[in-house]
Amino acid sequence: MTETRDSGGTSRTVAWLQYGVAGVKIVFLLSVFRLLATPFSEEMFGEQWLPMPTWEWALASVTPVLLIVLARRPADRAALSGEQTILRIALTFYLVYGLAFAAVQDKVILWLSVVAGIGGLVTMYLLNRKEPLHGS
Repeated sequence: MTETRDSGGTSRTVAWLQYGVAGVKIVFLLSVFRLLATPFSEEMFGEQWLPMPTWEWALASVTPVLLIVLARRPADRAALSGEQTILRIALTFYLVYGLAFAAVQDKVILWLSVVAGIGGLVTMYLLNRKEPLHGS
């Protein structure tokens, strides 16, 4: 996952991609936990401790999109190819929740998660179809 980039004539090892993937996975797990915390508290304790996610869901849905956009170089895409399944799952999950609850709860901020989910999935599709600029 680490690679060498030539920036300014010096070669440096950059390991940002593995941290980005780990960050997306952690945010995804925390967002699923956050989503399930509201019904759990209501079921177990009889009262709702937290409202259903709104702005934090929109914020979490942007994290995979940022990783996909930042890793658009062919070398980064090759390193990210093993993580595409988890990215698709996260984007689809954010999209489905955002679409369902934006219509039901009338929360405008959840439409950002819908846009982020669609944008991320389309960006992944387009970058996967893109031919490398230099032949191997």
